[in-house]
Amino acid sequence: MSAWRDGVRRVNSAPMILLAVWVLTLLVSAPLAAAMRGMLAQHLGRSQAADTAASGVNYDWMQEFGDQAAGVGVTFKPTIIGFGAVLDNLSAFIDNTRRPVVIVGAASAYIVLWIFVAGGIIDRYARDRATHAYGFFASAGVFFFRFLRLAAVQWIVYAFLFGSLHPLLFERLYPRAIHDVSVERTAFLIRIALYLVFGILVAGCTMIFDYAKVRAVVEDRRSMLGAIAAALGFIRRHGAAAALLFLTNFAVFALVVGLYALVAPGAGGTGLTMWIAFALGQLYVVARLWVKLTFWASETALFQDRLAHAGYVARPEPTWPESPAAAAIQP
Repeated sequence: MSAWRDGVRRVNSAPMILLAVWVLTLLVSAPLAAAMRGMLAQHLGRSQAADTAASGVNYDWMQEFGDQAAGVGVTFKPTIIGFGAVLDNLSAFIDNTRRPVVIVGAASAYIVLWIFVAGGIIDRYARDRATHAYGFFASAGVFFFRFLRLAAVQWIVYAFLFGSLHPLLFERLYPRAIHDVSVERTAFLIRIALYLVFGILVAGCTMIFDYAKVRAVVEDRRSMLGAIAAALGFIRRHGAAAALLFLTNFAVFALVVGLYALVAPGAGGTGLTMWIAFALGQLYVVARLWVKLTFWASETALFQDRLAHAGYVARPEPTWPESPAAAAIQP
């Protein structure tokens, strides 16, 4: 737990990073929201249900809009309201549901932006002091292409998990497992067990790639395959601590989702009610980003703590831009 508390402290001591990634998220989502607004305004302008659709939920009008919508418009359905959006995204993830091309494109751009800032973020948390804009972007630039190579490996691994293993578990193994099952609860438990197996594999891969990023930055590694091998070695030696830290961070994420489920706004409302609903939604986004940053910061803290206990000593930090890593070397 000390690594988690240290990670929380590092995230809270760098509020500008949290603000920056929130703005980044807003900039990626704003064009999609603007496009959706234009489609809705155009359709409502010639609809007799405009008043009821604007002030509440008109499922008949939603169905009418969905039947003729294209692009980002096909995502407009009751599940985008409040906590329904969280459940819809979770369902799409665990069931490997395909998304519209425009959503995939926006998500891809968002991922590339995260790949760019990842080096600067982890470096800031590794140094545990302000690096300012120059230091942050210098580090981000150094590790961007390295992390792109790492992302290529991640894509191959996740393509196997979601493209091959997921269909094997849920389209082939699951139907066979419930072929002679007559109790619905048993079939449900079997599916839950398969979700658990798949989730553990995804979580394990995520943890490996996270520590690969941490080792790449802290040790200024250029080979991403070497960073992955080093991450595997670290997890093998400190598996219990790494797993406990991951579960702690995941529990915090689940708590954030649970709290949002309690306060998430329903449909409808104008004026102050609408702005309160918007504020609650943005608070949830900020909290979710805080959890993501805490994952990286606490994993960095755990790795550095284990380095210190193993007898490594930190070398003096080099000046920019020769090496942005807060590296450590053997004495």
